[in-house]
This record gives sequence, C-alpha cells and structure tokens, in this order.
Amino acid sequence: MADGRARALWERYEPVHDLVYFAPEAHRAADALGLRGFWMGYFALRAAPLGAVSPSVVTSCFYVFHPSRVTRALPDAWAYAAPEEVLAARLDAMDAAMSRLFGADVVGGAAFAEAADLAWEAAAAADTTGRVLGAANQALERPERPAARLWQALTTLREHRGDSHVAVLVGLGLGPVEAMVLKAAAGESDGDLLRETRKWPREEWAAAEARLRADGRLAADGSLTPSGAALRAETEALTDAAAERPWTVLGAERTERLAALLEPMAGAVAESGLLPAGNPTGVTRGTRPLGR
Repeated sequence: MADGRARALWERYEPVHDLVYFAPEAHRAADALGLRGFWMGYFALRAAPLGAVSPSVVTSCFYVFHPSRVTRALPDAWAYAAPEEVLAARLDAMDAAMSRLFGADVVGGAAFAEAADLAWEAAAAADTTGRVLGAANQALERPERPAARLWQALTTLREHRGDSHVAVLVGLGLGPVEAMVLKAAAGESDGDLLRETRKWPREEWAAAEARLRADGRLAADGSLTPSGAALRAETEALTDAAAERPWTVLGAERTERLAALLEPMAGAVAESGLLPAGNPTGVTRGTRPLGR
C-alpha cells in the first residue's frame, strides 16, 4: 500500500502470532499431545488447519524449509494427534500464553475484546483465492474467548500475507534459498540461523549465493548490490500490496485503532525474550506509525 498500512499492521501482529512457536505454553501443549520435539510441534501446530496433509503439501506451502526438515515431523505427527486435537490445543495454549504475558486483566478487558473483534473482521475480509494457508485458517470457527479469537484472527492475516509473499517469490523467480539469502543480505535476518533452522545444506546455500552473484544481485562480500536491493524492495512492496484488502475493508480509522491496540502487545512479546535472536521473520521492532 502506498501509505504503508499493510506493512505497519504486519509489524504489530506478527510478534503476537509468533507466540505459537516460542511460548512455553505452546511447547507444553505439543508435549501433552505426544508430539516429539520442537519441529514436530511447529509443523503440526502450524499445518493443522490444512488437515492431516502430506509432507509435500506442507513443504510447498511453507516454502523455505528443506523437504527433509518437514519429513522428520510429518506425517508422523498425525499418528500422535489428529489435526482437530492440535487446533484445540493451540488455542488453549495461546489463551494461556497471552493471559500470562499481557495480564489477565488486559485479556479480560473491553479494549482487548475490541481488538479481537476488529482483527476478526479484517481476517474475514481477506481474499484467500490462491492462498491455501490463509484460506484454511479463515475457515475455522470463531472462538468465543477473546484471546483465542484475537490470536486466530491474527494468524489468518499472517498466513494470508505469507501465502501472498510466496506467490510473489514464485512470480519473481526466487526459490526458497535465494529468497532467504536476499533476506539475510538485507540485514533482516541472520543467514546462518535461516540456513540451519530450515535445514539447507551449506553447498545448496552457497550455490544460491553464486547464482545471485552471477545475476548481479549479490556483491562479493555478501551484501546486496543496487540491483539486489531493488529486487528485495520490489518483493516487499508487492507483498504489502497483496495484503492490503483486509485494511481497505476495515477502513482507515478502525485499522488505526487496531494498530494502536496491538502495539503494546507486540512490544510485550518483543521484550519478553521469547523470540529468538536473528529474527527469522524479518520484523524489526520499533514499529512505524501508520502512513509512514
């Protein structure tokens, strides 16, 4: 969006969504289901809206993970817990995590319920055509509990944006590793963290770097060339544009209200120490005002 609204909202809802990966309540929920290890929990908790899908589907949707990372978790996870059990557990875990982190009084207050309802309306307005993870999350029932409702709405918005980002990468001819190399070179994430957590062999990472250097996108020292910086900027601008519909439908005034309500929550997550160093999502704290 020309006014930066879609990006400003993402910077506020992404940290809250990320609690499902890093909050201890999420880890305990995965353990209670019998899911084995962080990555089995990660893939099951995130993929559950799709149903008991195969590793190939998840590899395609999630885009940046090496297939071997996915196949170590799926389909085995579905033998321990059915997707509907995982969905219920993740809402319970997020309800508990948000109540602890933000405070029971905040989560039980009128402003929090207002944020949940505004976010739900925005998520319902998202165009999920061609956006598989966004559509699967959007189709879930509306939770009664405000914390669960807010988290699920923000997750729908997050996956809708992520689906759009993948479509942009595919359209620009950027494969999973090239996309991560550019992200790291732009200073948005740590390259070693991305490579290791997404389980890409060093030689495949190096090959992607070589391709980007040959294309004039990456300098010899690993920094972005002007051409590379322009490509990275185009990727983000197209992603923002594809994520604008929920905020157009919600309207400027109510979008600004939701951003204001989410700002202290995003700050609380950032200050909690739960998110890993190296910033795999690329969100930079110090969120910008709307319209900047």
